[in-house]
Formats: sequence, C-alpha cells, structure tokens
Amino acid sequence: MSSAPTNFDQLSLNPLLLDNLQTMQYSEMTPIQGLALPIILAGKDIVAKAKTGSGKTAAFGLGVLNGLNIENYRVQALVICPTRELADQVANELRRLARLMSNVKILTLCGGVPIAQQITSLEHGAHIVVGTPGRLLDHLHKQTLKLDSLDFLVLDEADRMLDMGFEEDIINIIANTPKQRQTLLFSATYLDNIAMISQKIQQQAEFITVDDVNNQIKQIFYEVEEHHRQQTLAKLLTDHSAQSAVIFCNTKQACQDVDTYLRKLGFSVIALHGDLEQRDREQVLLQFANKSRTILVATDVAARGLDIKELDLVINYQISYDPQVHVHRIGRTGRAGQTGLAITLVAANEMPKANLLEALNNIKIDWQTLSNFNIDQSRIITAQMQTLLLTTGKKNKVRAGDILGALTKDAGLDNSKIGKITTTDLYSYVAIDKTIINKAVAYFKQGKIKGKTVRAHCL
Repeated sequence: MSSAPTNFDQLSLNPLLLDNLQTMQYSEMTPIQGLALPIILAGKDIVAKAKTGSGKTAAFGLGVLNGLNIENYRVQALVICPTRELADQVANELRRLARLMSNVKILTLCGGVPIAQQITSLEHGAHIVVGTPGRLLDHLHKQTLKLDSLDFLVLDEADRMLDMGFEEDIINIIANTPKQRQTLLFSATYLDNIAMISQKIQQQAEFITVDDVNNQIKQIFYEVEEHHRQQTLAKLLTDHSAQSAVIFCNTKQACQDVDTYLRKLGFSVIALHGDLEQRDREQVLLQFANKSRTILVATDVAARGLDIKELDLVINYQISYDPQVHVHRIGRTGRAGQTGLAITLVAANEMPKANLLEALNNIKIDWQTLSNFNIDQSRIITAQMQTLLLTTGKKNKVRAGDILGALTKDAGLDNSKIGKITTTDLYSYVAIDKTIINKAVAYFKQGKIKGKTVRAHCL
C-alpha cells in the first residue's frame, strides 16, 4: 500500500479515459484513488473507508468504465446509493468520466420519477445503472431490470444505507446478480455492520482506509441559550460573510423556521427537506449550486449526495442525533483538499450529545460563546445570480451551447453575466446576473432556441 501510484497515467487505464482525465485537469490521484484503483483494476473486491469529498466516485467509476464492454447493451454495472441526490451526483460524475467513450449509456433509477419512463429507457438497454434500493427492487419485481450480465456491483455510502434500514433490500437485490462479480463497498465510517455485510456479499475483500480528508476542516462549537439560537446563527453568518453556506437542522419545522427568519433579515436563503417533491428538491439544489442562493437550510436529506464546490461554511443549527451523521454533515466543506469551517450550536440540553460526539469521533472540541448579537447588515452576502427556467431540454435536442448562443448572439446579453447552464430531459436552468435577468425573460417572449418557441420564468 505504501507504494501506491500517485498519477493516473501510472495505471493501465483505457487511453480514452486517460485523455478525458487530462481535459478535466485530473492528473494526481487523491489518496483513496491511489489505494483503491490498483485493487479494482486487478479485479478484486474492496471495502474502502473514506470521507465524503475524497474522490471515491472517480475511484470506482474509472474501474467500472475501464471494464465495460461497450458493444454489449446489457447492465454490466450497478451502483446502489442511499438517496436520490447521491444517485444523481454519481451518475453525472460517471457521465463526465465517460465523455470520450462512445455510446456509454448510464441510467438513474430512483423514486420520485414515473416508473413507466424508466421502463422505456431500460428497454433500450444500458451499461450502467445507478439507483436507490426501493426503486431497484420495484424494477426487479416487474422484471424490467435484468442483472444476469452484471460484472460490477458498487455499494456507495454503505454505512448510510445500513443506518437507513436497507440491508434486507440490498441482500434481495444482490440475490438477482451473478455470484461471479466484482463487489466494491465504499463507506465513510467503519462499524461492525460493514464487516458483517462484507462477509455476506464479498469474496476475500481487501480493506483500505483513508482518514485524512476532514483534517482540512476546522470545527468550532458554540454554547447557546435556546432563545438566542436564531440570533447566534445570523450573527455567525454575517461575521464570517460566507459566499456559500449550508445550515443543517434536525427537523422540517426547524428548517422552515430558520428559512423564514433569515429571509426576513435579507439573506439569500432556500430550504430543502423531505416533504418537497422530487422536481422541487432538484430545483432547490440547482439554485444553490449555481449561486442563485448563498445559503441552503436543510434537514439530513442533504447530508449525503450534495456536491457543491467551494462551500465555505457548514453550520449545525442543531447538533445531530447521530455522531456519524455529524461526520457527513461537516464533510460538505473542506472537500478535495480545500480548507473548510464547520460550526455547531449546542444548547445546555444537547451537551451529552456533544460529549458523545467528542468521544466517538476522537476530536477535541473548541468551545466558544457569543454575547453580542448585533448584525452588520452590510456583511450579509446576497446572491448576484438568479435562475431562469426554460421549457426545453435534452429531449428537444437542446444543449447548453444552444442556450448560450441564444442569450448572447440573439438576445445580445453579456457572456460574462451568464453562469452555469443545466439541461434536463424537459427543462433547462440558466444562472443569470440579476441586473440582466429581465432582459433574458423579455427575449423569450418572442425569441426562440433552434427555431422553437421557449417559455421562460424566474425561480
């Protein structure tokens, strides 16, 4: 293990994968990639313990893509994830890694989407399926998903799936796969239940551990009185002037209360919780990711699968019920070698949980308090962008370049004021500077994309 390779070109990867990694400016491997990829490429089972943001998706993704038979349109790889958000993130990363490989088909099978659409997609074949346990079982019961040609099985964030009670579902899914397969298990924590499920589903798995990622995260705990919790939160947000922050709450009600409170103060805030419909959840995450909102207030549905680059700050508005969930919450910041800050608010009745957290995660808590709750309004960071929703997408053969061309060439908008463009099957989302958003909306009252009328409205 000590002689693990450090660069991707030291591995026997498909030249197309290596060329694409160069275009993505990926050269040096992260520790988990350097340890895991040689084992995966050797065809062995693996149990890898690595924190969120360590680069594990590319570790198993490159191994899977390298072993695909592109000519065979049967499901050769299955990635099981605990949440829809993570499944979408993994599928998108796999597509990025496979960009130079022709005709690699990757499907996402999760709840919240009509199953009929997924059945139609499966009828046309797929190389890789990424999904959540419940929806995967639905397809297996309907016999619309066939796993008899499976070569790779990946359990991503296996600890979270076990915590959520998915072990029986996972075992039932695996019962539909060939015994001769390569099984890759990734987990942010290593508890006894991980070892137990490994014994059930893997053969002579090699165990590797990377623990150094969250050393990039500075943690501070603030003692708060319950009636000052919201004021403390607002004061910390202004003091740190974070360009991008996630605030975690334990309940939907707390999430909504914080969203309302911060909104009244003038913060660019948006809320994410389990009661939102799938399309609404996707739009919330998209607006935060494209910098149309600076603050995301979320319950733990967002603790996994949220991949936001350059996240400055995580605040635990309420300390997590579970010490392991705390690890995943703070893992949203300090990703991929960047530094990050995680703040946890703790009231007197939460002290036992803080003490348990300190003991189980082997951390020394830095305790601080606030006595001054005066907020400097000039330090409230507001989003400069706003998201424009367009009623066109991939099914209309529309790409990001088509949208950018319409906005810059036809509408005459400044290219530098147009941000991230995201296209889905039916819709597209464009981050546009607030100073010109009305001009963009006005253009689509008459203008077109690829000769077709497109409606637009602001989120």
